[in-house]
Amino acid sequence: MDARLNYSAGPTAGKVLKSVMATGKAVRDSPLPPAAQELVALRVSQINGCAGCLDMHTKEAAAAGETAVRLNLVAAWREATVFTDAERAALELAEEGTRVADAAGGVSDEVWANAAKHYDEEQLTALVILVSFMNMVNRLNVITRQPAGNYRAGQFH
Repeated sequence: MDARLNYSAGPTAGKVLKSVMATGKAVRDSPLPPAAQELVALRVSQINGCAGCLDMHTKEAAAAGETAVRLNLVAAWREATVFTDAERAALELAEEGTRVADAAGGVSDEVWANAAKHYDEEQLTALVILVSFMNMVNRLNVITRQPAGNYRAGQFH
């Protein structure tokens, strides 16, 4: 499969992607726990069908010590017993924040309150930005059919 666009070829994409990469780094450097970041990135990418991001975040999580069991169960997190209450709250917020078109209310008050029990305001800010960021990057990749499979852990960091 070939990508429809080569994002590294033109000046517009170069300028924008520099900012996109800086945003990703700011979220990575935030106080939101790294495991929660990777789990949320994976779940949002699963929902959006972004193969490139699934490739990247699965490999980054594994390189950081995440277990295969947890990575394989992200799609079924509600039924899985391997996630903490805080991770489950983040995953639920990520799902509702990604599926805003499917639910007229967006993120429910209950889901927000549950996330707020586990994360302070700075972490919640990072979580909201991460969900929004992943949705944007997923769309960039899906629209242009960016191929997956060749990502190496650390490649973009």
